[in-house]
Amino acid sequence: MDLGDFMIKRYYENLEEYLKPNKALIILGPRRVGKTTLLKNFLKKTKLQYILDYGENLSTQRILSSQDFPQILEYARGYELIAIDEAQQIANIGMGLKILIDQVEGLSIIATGSSSFDLSQQIGEPLTGRKKTLILYPISQMELSEIYNRYELKQKLEEFLIFGSYPEVISSNNKNEKIDLLNEIINSYLFKDILALDNIKSSKTLLNLVKLLAFQIGQLVSLNELATQLGIDVKTVARYIDLLEKSFVIQSLGGFSRNLRNEVTSKQKYYFLDLGIRNAVISQFNPLDTRNDVGQLWENFIFIERQKKNSYTGFYGRTYFWRTYQGQEIDFVEDIENHLTGFEAKWSETKKVNEPSIWKETYSNSSFKVITPENYLDFIL
Repeated sequence: MDLGDFMIKRYYENLEEYLKPNKALIILGPRRVGKTTLLKNFLKKTKLQYILDYGENLSTQRILSSQDFPQILEYARGYELIAIDEAQQIANIGMGLKILIDQVEGLSIIATGSSSFDLSQQIGEPLTGRKKTLILYPISQMELSEIYNRYELKQKLEEFLIFGSYPEVISSNNKNEKIDLLNEIINSYLFKDILALDNIKSSKTLLNLVKLLAFQIGQLVSLNELATQLGIDVKTVARYIDLLEKSFVIQSLGGFSRNLRNEVTSKQKYYFLDLGIRNAVISQFNPLDTRNDVGQLWENFIFIERQKKNSYTGFYGRTYFWRTYQGQEIDFVEDIENHLTGFEAKWSETKKVNEPSIWKETYSNSSFKVITPENYLDFIL
């Protein structure tokens, strides 16, 4: 089936149910995942009197950053909904939105942003109690299951592991075009945005850091080791990683512990929000049967698809990894109201995976599951 003929329905297609008078709906996510398309599709259907504006509009920047009440209220006059795409480009946008929400009775607001660093920093305190935040990821397997059945999803699994799931990339049937699209996303959007965020001077250092993280999927990451390899200080590494996470390039995972001495909690693991981006960073698009990183790709894929599902369906637990200093480990642990479930992601099914003995002894009421290419859809759909 050629996806070019289909509009992929996003999980948040009906924004109406998240929209409330005198509240702001904030939609965050990486560039090019479809935030603008989602917004425009909603506006085509809404009966509300609206204006669609853009963060790069100099006039809008001037008005909404001014904190000039009469000017801001005049801007909103006659509208029931104000939608601002890439709102993080407007200085002090949080205060501008707060004025609108507090002063214009019945007004609803939608603001999108490609950097949680910029937008969340600006709206956090001013919009306390006045906002709802949604995160739009690259296309999820949940969303694709509306188009493909389970057999078809499994047939395309290798493609997802290599090229990821950005909308444009998924819609292309040409390998070279997919690679070109991924390289364009990296060079024209992701890193360009990050470099502008915090006045980072060395794009080469940032790229080298991302490459090092790309080779350490599923491993405990030492900031000291990264700093030594990059020739920079640990604080700079920590700041760069924080920016990468807030710009939706990577996602961190902390260690689980009930304060047992032999459980590792001082380090983090990092996964990429999109495997196409990860593979483009290291220029590795070879077929799976020629690669030595399939296990890492599989673990990353399972983690991020589960995160998409949990985010979209309102999962209220916490996710961790679990590892002891003796080397026993579980890839992911979900903690829901003190009930623990351990999940081990295994690409190869030739070797039986047993529940770690220390885990079983320490958390006797927990459960344990192995996620393989045979049963993974039950875990992420």
